[in-house]
Amino acid sequence: MARSRPAERLWGAARRRLTLEGDREEKKVYEKLLVAVDHSHVTEHVLSAARDLASLSHAEVWVLHLREREMMPRAGLIENETTDEAQEQVDAAVEEFTSAGIKAHGITRSTIYGYAAREIVDDAKGLDVGVIIMGSRGRGDLAGLVLGSTAHKVIHLADRPVLVVR
Repeated sequence: MARSRPAERLWGAARRRLTLEGDREEKKVYEKLLVAVDHSHVTEHVLSAARDLASLSHAEVWVLHLREREMMPRAGLIENETTDEAQEQVDAAVEEFTSAGIKAHGITRSTIYGYAAREIVDDAKGLDVGVIIMGSRGRGDLAGLVLGSTAHKVIHLADRPVLVVR
């Protein structure tokens, strides 16, 4: 038996659980998706999984990129990327979804280093998305615990499904 993609497995499980009573017609499972992106190597896989899930469920997509700024004594907030770099990545992702026939929106804003997980969860609630899709850089459990993996924090803070892609 061929192994299915993560998005197809997630869709299949959700579709089996969520049907209308009586006539057993299918209900849209995920109408809205929040896709959190960064500049890591796994972002391409995150966008692919999100595109597959959005296509399967006919969902609307919000692409979120948070520019993390670090607080340095005497120097204030230090930015690791420019606004243009961040916006360019989000615009490219939105264009990729749009060209695949998926309605997509982009959100780019700044946050203080260490607060990204809380902001991702807050955006998911505010946009009332059905699932959060994000990447993991593949650090081990110990490194994730010590360094504070954003994906790990989102999983524990979220009140909705989180699809973590490697």
